[in-house]
Amino acid sequence: MARHPLIGQPAPPVSLPGADGETYTLTPGEKGVPIALFFYPKSGSFGCTKEACQFRDALAARLYTEKDLFKRTKVEVVGISSDPVDKQKEFVEKQKLTYPVLSDAKGEARKAYHVGKGLFGLAETARVTFLIDSKGTVRDVLDTTVNYSAHAKFVTKWLDKLEAEEKKAAEAPAASPAADEAPTVGTPNATIPEGTTVGELGRAAEAVQA
Repeated sequence: MARHPLIGQPAPPVSLPGADGETYTLTPGEKGVPIALFFYPKSGSFGCTKEACQFRDALAARLYTEKDLFKRTKVEVVGISSDPVDKQKEFVEKQKLTYPVLSDAKGEARKAYHVGKGLFGLAETARVTFLIDSKGTVRDVLDTTVNYSAHAKFVTKWLDKLEAEEKKAAEAPAASPAADEAPTVGTPNATIPEGTTVGELGRAAEAVQA
């Protein structure tokens, strides 16, 4: 499969109606936390329900509890499909989803994120998950409509990697203080002859200034 064009690029902002009918705006990098943005085919379908609930459980630390990465990294999870607002509302309430589920009825977000149809065109929206880092850059993309259970695991793997990157950056040794010190002003390689007294140094200095 060809490399997704957004990998390594700034993630586009998204502004769509949520399940409550209110406009939800997602601006990657604004909050300084990673984002798991997942597009899915249809609210209420078997695979999409399983996928959405896996993300819900991961956020509640009921999934992958040995790492608890979703809570530690404060990842923001957002789901998007082409379903209308009323269908999203029903889906969110029935499955008790704790994150934004947006309605992309006009395909604006799908176009911005280069998400096409799935299952050889049989599904209106492909199942695609974007992992966006805290700076708003798309780090990786998982595109697999059939394997719905792979998406939460994909995000977990990347959160683990991002956490390791941050830890490594925090532990990086600071620049040597000696390198930042200004050079001493004076005569290069000047030395004080052994046995010279303070008085002799003073008289030498007066002679130079005379």
